[in-house]
Amino acid sequence: MNAPGATTPTKRLVQYIIVRSDLVQKLEWPLGAVITQACHAATAVIHLNYSDADTQEYLAETDSMHKVVLQAPDQASLSNLSETLTEKGVAHKLWIEQPENIPTCLALKPYPKETVHPLLRKFKLFK
Repeated sequence: MNAPGATTPTKRLVQYIIVRSDLVQKLEWPLGAVITQACHAATAVIHLNYSDADTQEYLAETDSMHKVVLQAPDQASLSNLSETLTEKGVAHKLWIEQPENIPTCLALKPYPKETVHPLLRKFKLFK
């Protein structure tokens, strides 16, 4: 029970975006093009999950949105992560750049950090 006047702590919602680091390091994509891929994925997953309660709460706090951008070393690791997230029922969007048909990144809908962080531990912050 909370003390009188105390507020219930709110859950910390985070949107994770995982980008292939090899696009910049090995394939020499311009950094702006890679950032654009992340923006596409983040926007798409918000659109696809717009009516979700966590997504609505996340969008309501426009000035305090929290995103974490992680890096996947290559296409195989990104695709494997997408499969794992699908198996676990984690809503996400794997962004596939067209017309090249290249998976470039994925974004999760906003989730409480503790819900999805264990599935993403092996991925480091994007540099």
